[in-house]
Amino acid sequence: MQDASDRDGAETLTAGDGESQIAYKLRLAQIAAYRAFEERVTGYGKAPRYLGLLMIIGANPGSNQSSLAEAVGLRRSSLVAILDQLERDRIVRRDPAPDDRRSKAVRLTGHGSRVLKELTEEAEAHEAALTRGIPEADLAILRAALDRIILNMRALDMPAANAAADRTDSLSRS
Repeated sequence: MQDASDRDGAETLTAGDGESQIAYKLRLAQIAAYRAFEERVTGYGKAPRYLGLLMIIGANPGSNQSSLAEAVGLRRSSLVAILDQLERDRIVRRDPAPDDRRSKAVRLTGHGSRVLKELTEEAEAHEAALTRGIPEADLAILRAALDRIILNMRALDMPAANAAADRTDSLSRS
């Protein structure tokens, strides 16, 4: 991206060589999309920030916190704080898991289901604005490329996760 002017006529700063980096572009796109979505929806507390998580909970009611953390790429401790907030907002509830009393099964409340439905409708309109002018064939390629990037990043996390599991197993056998 060349130096350009923004709407106010001020110079737009660039990242120089960083402009060609996919991770940099992904982060800029994520920030812009997130900001625009949060400005679009109001009156939902922090729920819009966690729409992806709410979609996963809605599609997988009763999932445990560890599975949810893995699905959204968060540490379990970070997810617990988010679930605490969503529980205070009456969007989710945590019940003892039927197969493991140490684990919690996470579900949407009735209110949470309504919030998810409304936010999903807003997200679909936001997605249409976000992708305006991009042919569907290009969007399919973009989705596939993003899926590949996600798989690549999860694969990078695997050795650390496997090593931690191995350490835990060896400690429990000691």
